[in-house]
Amino acid sequence: MDELLRQVTTALRGMWQRRWWGLAIAWVGAVAGAVALVLMPDKYEASARVFVDSDSILKPLMQGLTVQPNIQQQISIVTRTLLSRPNMEKLVRTTDLDLGLRTAGDKDKLIDDLIDTIKLRSAGQNNLYTLSYRDTQPEKARRVVQSLLSMFVESSLGDSRKDADTARRFIEDQIQAYEKKLAEAENRVKEFKLRNMGLMNTDGRDFFARMGTISEHIGRVRLELRAAEQSRDALKRELEGATPAGASAASGEPPALDEVVIPEMDGRIQALKQNLDEMLRRYTEQHPDVVNTRRIIAELEEEKRKEVEVRRQKMKPSDRGMLTGNPVAQQLRIAFAEAEAKVASLRAQLAEYEARFNQARANTQRVPEIEAELAALNRDYEIQKRNYEQLVSRRESVQLAGELDSTAAVVDFRIIDPPRVSPKPVAPNRLLILPGVLAAALALGAVASFLVSLILPTVHDGRSLREVSGRPVLGSVSLLPSPALIRRARLASYGFAGGVSALVAVYGVGIAWLALRAPIG
Repeated sequence: MDELLRQVTTALRGMWQRRWWGLAIAWVGAVAGAVALVLMPDKYEASARVFVDSDSILKPLMQGLTVQPNIQQQISIVTRTLLSRPNMEKLVRTTDLDLGLRTAGDKDKLIDDLIDTIKLRSAGQNNLYTLSYRDTQPEKARRVVQSLLSMFVESSLGDSRKDADTARRFIEDQIQAYEKKLAEAENRVKEFKLRNMGLMNTDGRDFFARMGTISEHIGRVRLELRAAEQSRDALKRELEGATPAGASAASGEPPALDEVVIPEMDGRIQALKQNLDEMLRRYTEQHPDVVNTRRIIAELEEEKRKEVEVRRQKMKPSDRGMLTGNPVAQQLRIAFAEAEAKVASLRAQLAEYEARFNQARANTQRVPEIEAELAALNRDYEIQKRNYEQLVSRRESVQLAGELDSTAAVVDFRIIDPPRVSPKPVAPNRLLILPGVLAAALALGAVASFLVSLILPTVHDGRSLREVSGRPVLGSVSLLPSPALIRRARLASYGFAGGVSALVAVYGVGIAWLALRAPIG
């Protein structure tokens, strides 16, 4: 500690020995700093404040109908990228700042200066921003801020519209691609169903349930067939036990035409005869309707005669009695014919159901494979369809968002303070810089005196002499200053103090003059 204090004391004594060098350097530095400060050009600041209102009334109204962009995120990105180099190049072109530039290096330097000088900062509230720029020319500063404000507004709206257009084009391309995929999937399902039409599930039930249903139909038809056969056999026995009536049947001669009953034809003939009786009461025999009715009756009787002849030729001699008009035999014959027809129909149904059941049983091994393949095809189709429907819905949302953007501003830019230039220069702040220049000059003088003391060292005691010379010091002689020497030393101290005081006083006058002339703040 003692050694450190001794070294500090020695350094201070050396600096005091070379104090005039430091005072001179301090004066030179102070004068140079003051001249440089005076020659520095004044800078004027242009500023503007803008408020970004993102709480539009349309946002809650259009919730769920359109795409809701993250307005806060967009504004944050715009504020961070506003001072990018491409934007600064555009700013230089729009404000004609590149008119006096000669080389590309000058332009790069100008852009770097703009990036460093332009300030975009939040004003302490949500979405309230301040744009500012300083320049030696007030009109130039205002023009730069005006262009920068326009770029800020346009970039926010332009990016939103650009994003919407990009999203719309992308979705349109994807919709076209999915339309092709959907058509291909539909064709694959259609072709598969056509190839396996007999094995497909068309009624909402699976294959084995349909086999069970066919088996139930087979059992039901067999029961109905057994009942129909028993009914037919009973009718046949009754028909065989019936005795033909009439003289013609007893004698074995063919029955007369009137004795033969054919229900369809007899009904028509009887109806025409009744109609003829009615017409004869009103018309004569020569009336066209009477003549036409008689002709139709004759044709029907002739047709009945031919039909009876055909039936007589086809029947056995023992069955010819059935052509007679015995009502019981005729009804039994009709019922027997109906029973025969029902039995034949049930047999056909049974054969058809059994064929279906046998075919289904033969395809039981392939049906699970077909169902699995169809499920895979349907799954692919449903995925394509769902994606396609979602893309179409998204396209409508993006289109609606674009129309909303073009008709009404979702984000409202309100210019609170238009670009304005300060009437007084804001830089350099000479009132604040001048004391700093004084302090720097005094510090420079102190450093200079210290350096000179190192270059031109002075020995102040015997210990220092021994360290410098490397030889032992045998003794020392003290100086007893005379009154004249003491007076000269005192005058030198007064002169040094006066020099430092004069420097401080000059700067104090300058600071006071600046404070009275043009206060900055």
